[in-house]
Amino acid sequence: MTQSPSRLLSTFPNPEPGRDYLIRMEIPEFTCLCPLTGQPDFAVLHLAYIPDGLCLELKALKLYVWSFRDEGAFHEAVTNRILNDLVTACQPRYLRVEACFHVRGGIRTTVLAEHRKTGWSGPLPLRDPDPARDSLI
Repeated sequence: MTQSPSRLLSTFPNPEPGRDYLIRMEIPEFTCLCPLTGQPDFAVLHLAYIPDGLCLELKALKLYVWSFRDEGAFHEAVTNRILNDLVTACQPRYLRVEACFHVRGGIRTTVLAEHRKTGWSGPLPLRDPDPARDSLI
């Protein structure tokens, strides 16, 4: 059993590559460090993606997220890095990362980063009918 973080993202073949379908994930325990003060920053990550040939494997994703715990990063930089790493790993048709950072110094920060595969002309993912759960799209 793995007992340490890892930046290695694993994938598996998409079971329905001919169909556009949305995979959504909520990661409520993301942490990194403020690069200026060294104090911890906490966030909830929301991922939404339409896979192409590959899907993200969840255990590897958990270890990947854990790997940021002791790393200093500005909110904007870490959100875009996560997007870039996930796109590199699974090459989705569409992927969106929403990082909702907890209040710090009286300011709540949310960073959204998005990727659309070149040439993909599918519709944007449908909204969740419950607006309380629809923070992704």
